[in-house]
Amino acid sequence: MDVSSQPDRTEKIFVAGHRGMVGSAVCRRLSEENVQVVTASRDVLDLTDPSAVDAFFATHRFDAVVFAAAKVGGIVANRTYPVEFLSDNVLMASHAINAAYRTKVSRFLFLGSTCIYPRDCPQPIDEESLLTGPLESTNEAYALAKITGLKLCQYYRRQYGAMFHSAMPTNLYGPGDNYHPENSHVLPALIRRFHEAKLAAAPSVTIWGTGSPRREFLYVDDLADALVHLLGVDDPPDWVNVGTGQDQTILELARAVARTVGYTGEIETDPSRPDGTPIKRTNVDRLHSLGWKHRVDLRQGLALAYEAFLAEATAGELRTV
Repeated sequence: MDVSSQPDRTEKIFVAGHRGMVGSAVCRRLSEENVQVVTASRDVLDLTDPSAVDAFFATHRFDAVVFAAAKVGGIVANRTYPVEFLSDNVLMASHAINAAYRTKVSRFLFLGSTCIYPRDCPQPIDEESLLTGPLESTNEAYALAKITGLKLCQYYRRQYGAMFHSAMPTNLYGPGDNYHPENSHVLPALIRRFHEAKLAAAPSVTIWGTGSPRREFLYVDDLADALVHLLGVDDPPDWVNVGTGQDQTILELARAVARTVGYTGEIETDPSRPDGTPIKRTNVDRLHSLGWKHRVDLRQGLALAYEAFLAEATAGELRTV
């Protein structure tokens, strides 16, 4: 079947973007619940087509939606394709949110990103920092699209009482990540580069930038668990950060990845390359107050991610889009 589901369940939940890292993790987590999970591949449902989205939602009449569909990428991809990162993501989100309201979906959980916050906002970042300053230029288009989806959910809730809300995850990694040599995010890019350097016995690996920016990382299955938790909260915030509240420099991350992979060469930096946002760490007090906290620390997560990388590469299933 082009549209997959799990029969003989009760509540019907549509997971948009099920083939991505986040969507597949959400499906894994929901398989533990007494729900019917519905998914649709891109050749069946084009989320940028409003008529197709309307028809799909009208046919299935979902109880809930977890919207994890997005066009994503690292610094290079965001700087190269800002038109697509803005327009595609805005279209997909708005079509799905509008259709959900028209078909009386009880709950819509929209997935954003902590890149929605200003580049230089106070650290750790709390939810009130939204729209208080300029965005990071290297991912501005993507951030604007995610802000649009978040605000549309907020406005539907405010104007019509719809239970539409959002989660803002920090940097994610884990099974199903994208390992494209240029368009991937920093952590999967490092895993691939150190793995290949180990195989080639390369004497050194050069990382982009100075290595000084600080980043926070969350294992994707922890995110999926947090999302299921939020679906069960009666009166969730309009948006909430999802992260660990812990960060490290990119150079520290590179060293941790090298240890995990088993690479023993030198690690060099290239200050001519962009660093991006100097520091980005979330305040997760609001999420903790709702009764959820991450379980997988970075050391454990890197080991799990590298294990998944090797398994996916061996099976010929490594994502390099």
